[in-house]
Order: sequence, then structure tokens, then C-alpha cells
Amino acid sequence: MGTLLVLAGCSTISKFDQYAYSQTTAIKVDVLNVMSHATDSFTVHANEVLNLQTEIEKMYEYEKNRPKNTISEKMWMVLRDSTGHLFGGFVARWKKEGKLDEVFVRESQSLIGSSFDQVSQLESGKIKPQQVTK
Repeated sequence: MGTLLVLAGCSTISKFDQYAYSQTTAIKVDVLNVMSHATDSFTVHANEVLNLQTEIEKMYEYEKNRPKNTISEKMWMVLRDSTGHLFGGFVARWKKEGKLDEVFVRESQSLIGSSFDQVSQLESGKIKPQQVTK
């Protein structure tokens, strides 16, 4: 009975994808690095932010088009949402205020870093495709 539930659960989510995992961890590092500069004027780092937003959009599109991947897609949607409290909202606030307080930046890095960890943990917890041996 328990095996049936596990098998049924496995069919509702995509399999592990090394590219998605690698990109998520790489983007996390880049995001936290750029966020550490938010005590500077936004205009100084606008191109870096734009590049990161583009990378996040690419990952959102990638995840959106993987079959059985609704949960990951929604997680990326929340990360990029400019009206939310994660990276999209952080950027919107930085852009609006020009500079951000160091304490706010550190707290935001913790929250956003944890959110990226959740995306990575979801991906790494997915069933790995069987490896074919010769």
C-alpha cells in the first residue's frame, strides 16, 4: 500500500533536472552578491540587476515548460514578483529608494537565500532518472 502511494506521488512531479539545480544554485550566489551592494545607489548596479532579472526570467520560462513542474514554476514566479517580498520586490524597493539600509539588506538576503534553498531542495529531492550502464 505504501509503495502505491509513493509511486502515485512520483507521477505528479517532474524528475530531477541537473540543469535546473545548477542554475538555481548559481543564480542564488549571484543574487546574494548583487544584493550586498544595495547600500550603494541602484543606478550604479542597474545593469547587474537587469542581468540577474534576465537570468531569473530564463529559469522561470525553463521551469514553466517542464512537464509536471507546477510547484517549481510557482516558486520562481514568487521569487521574481516585483510586488512581493523576495528578489523582485527587493529590486523594486531598491530602485524606488535609491539605496537600502544595511540591516534590511542582510535580513532580505537571509529570506531570499532561504527561498532559493527551498527551490534547490525541491529539485534535489526529485527522483533521479535511472542511469543506464554499459
